Amino acid sequence: MDLSRRAVLMAALAAPGLAEAADEWAKARVIQRSVHLPVFPSRVWNIVAAGAAEGDVEATSAAIAKSIEACAAAGGGRVLVPAGRWPTGAIRLRSRVELHLAKGAALVFSTDPARYPIVATRWEGVELMNYSPLVFADGEHDVAITGRGVLDGQGPAWWSWSSGPQFGWRPGMPNQHKARQALFDMAERGAPVAERVFGEGSYLRPMMVQFQNCARVLVEGVTLRDAPCWTLHPVLCRDVTVRDVTVIGHGPNTDGCDPESVDGMVIERCTFDCGDDCIAIKSGRNADGRRLAKPTRNILIQDCVMKDGHGGVVIGSEVSGGVENIFVQRCHMDSEGLWYALRFKNNAMRGGVIQDIYCRDITVGRVARAAITCDFNYEEGARGGFKPVLRKVRIERMRASAAAQVLDLQGLPGAPLGDIVLRDCRFDGVTKASVVTHTNGLRLERVTVNGRRVPSPALLSAPPT
Repeated sequence: MDLSRRAVLMAALAAPGLAEAADEWAKARVIQRSVHLPVFPSRVWNIVAAGAAEGDVEATSAAIAKSIEACAAAGGGRVLVPAGRWPTGAIRLRSRVELHLAKGAALVFSTDPARYPIVATRWEGVELMNYSPLVFADGEHDVAITGRGVLDGQGPAWWSWSSGPQFGWRPGMPNQHKARQALFDMAERGAPVAERVFGEGSYLRPMMVQFQNCARVLVEGVTLRDAPCWTLHPVLCRDVTVRDVTVIGHGPNTDGCDPESVDGMVIERCTFDCGDDCIAIKSGRNADGRRLAKPTRNILIQDCVMKDGHGGVVIGSEVSGGVENIFVQRCHMDSEGLWYALRFKNNAMRGGVIQDIYCRDITVGRVARAAITCDFNYEEGARGGFKPVLRKVRIERMRASAAAQVLDLQGLPGAPLGDIVLRDCRFDGVTKASVVTHTNGLRLERVTVNGRRVPSPALLSAPPT
């Protein structure tokens, strides 16, 4: 698809009146058609030919870097990781390079922080200088990670930095808290990014795979296991496709996929089994998010499976740049370790507008807490001067067989939740009354709870029968 055709399609997303059309899901079809896939020449560089050796991190790291640079210099193609167990340090991808992991291949990332050079990156929604992500691309186009192999982040070696006793931290061991707060303070006072230098001694864990300022990105087929922190993190990108990917990792902040300030993305046929949110949509934290002012928009999520996680599809909490035009369909969410199916989280420190969120045909087995939640009291809650906004949320044909609670909706005084519609939904196994506070315009259309029709939102707050 040429750029002129993309421009026409993307203009259609913003056209007045489209959101109110009879088929609101026309937008989703526009997104699917308009997201470009990368294109690669049919040349192949095998890392073994460049000197990679199983069990040798020095040789393999050098061979991967040499192969990628040679491939890029020749105009692009495929860098092949054959079957085997290949230890490596940080990998830097270049334009028109497809990193392909053959079936039986495993890239096993070093746990030595010295193998991850300091780069300009984004960490929990804030720009800084920190350890390189395990796989990193910045300012590139037509980049991909494909194949049937595994990327192993060896996360347990990093997880104690979170200070969680369940992840190996003990009193007297280092952790991220001091550096994390220092970073946030620097961002709030507007310190230049070049002065926000972290890395050694700071214990801010690297992201696993981060595409930054990239166009036409593809991640397909691979399994990503045990990230140090967020697993898949496209940030400030456009035209991103993630499909047929499996993410497994039960560490702290091991989100599955975190699109941040992304315009145009499709996530499909993926499986998430995570220690934090499965998919978490973001757009920058507090002052840094407002400074960049890059919303995340035009994302289609479909045919995915969510197992363990704090939320199946989540928006927040770093959404100071705003989020809009998000479509979720035909997803299956089920686990005793899944807290919520759909989750929105924000507060008066973040601010930002979340709007035009459409979900349909969501099958929910078990969720430990509520099927749907929005919490404006998250972390700092009302302590801030930036009004969070959530409006125009449509949820159709959600079927939950064991949701402890239907809704947990908590806006703020002066910042109520608004214009939320549940249509043709069924919730069974409900044991707790819903919580609905500071919420305007909640509407139920043909909603049943434990087999009984609930015509009024007020009835959800009564003990279930």
